[in-house]
Amino acid sequence: MSRTKTRPQPEAEATAPRTRKREKTEFVWRRKHLLSLEELSREELLHILNTAEEFSDVSKRSVKKVPALRGKVVVNLFFEDSTRTRTSFTLAAQRLSADVIEFTSSGSSVAKGESLRDTAQTIEAMGVDIIVCRHRAAGAPLDLTRCIDTCVINAGDGQHEHPTQGLLDLYTIREIKGKIEGLTVAICGDIAHSRVARSNLWGLTKLGARVILVGPKTVVPSAMRELGAEISHNLDEVLPEVDVINMLRIQRERITSQVFPSVEEYSRLFCLTSQRLSRAKRDMLVMHPGPINRGVEVAPEVADGPQSTILRQVSNGLAVRMAVLFLVNQAAASKKG
Repeated sequence: MSRTKTRPQPEAEATAPRTRKREKTEFVWRRKHLLSLEELSREELLHILNTAEEFSDVSKRSVKKVPALRGKVVVNLFFEDSTRTRTSFTLAAQRLSADVIEFTSSGSSVAKGESLRDTAQTIEAMGVDIIVCRHRAAGAPLDLTRCIDTCVINAGDGQHEHPTQGLLDLYTIREIKGKIEGLTVAICGDIAHSRVARSNLWGLTKLGARVILVGPKTVVPSAMRELGAEISHNLDEVLPEVDVINMLRIQRERITSQVFPSVEEYSRLFCLTSQRLSRAKRDMLVMHPGPINRGVEVAPEVADGPQSTILRQVSNGLAVRMAVLFLVNQAAASKKG
């Protein structure tokens, strides 16, 4: 039985060129450093989230490795204490098959008076490919990019930004809610001293979310309105209208004055308790960047409850940091080529 040849339909003929055009204009990541979310475009943010999604299954495999960074060396250059971020970057680099060097300021030449710049240049001379830097001084990772050619990733600089924490929060929200645009997100706590709040604010507003900053007047600068945020000093009023709430840790190590009467007073007004949670939407997500001061920012039963995403944020941090390590290395390789 012979087959009758049919002409392609006009719709199919019209679609093909558009498909080819999309392939030609596919987004290409070009940044060899990741220093802040303020400098990223909406398209760049989405590209990181999409790349992280591709890496998310690696941690579920029996062999938790891919060869994307085989032969590369990643240095964790940390001048501040860290558990989650350091461990997450270490595991992310190892799962990409990179070699990892852990650096701490105690016991190093920094303790003898060596500058950050000299330390970084010495490390670079050993043939490393990526430096992940956490520093108490805002702008320290940016300063590194001016004196070394190695890729630099900001793992938290002073009170400026914590871009990968912001990214993993964005990823978690999108993973659960299916979108970010149109959501109302409250960030509650010590906004003034929080680099996490700044990264979240930049990322959320660029992706179309409404952001409300909540906390005592002494730790929620009114100038944050200029960055696109709304401000409230009453958690109980805000709760019924938000889709996501990110409860920030009180930054005791960065607070240099008495910004509220006592921890007990702060907890009474701003701790997310089960009673307060009952006034919120039933599907509201409860987030926290960790570590948690239980009973101060979040009640234990809420932190461990069904609406909490705290451990999921930790898991998602691996995929996000794998994506960032992969992308900055890819950009550096393309520039060398």
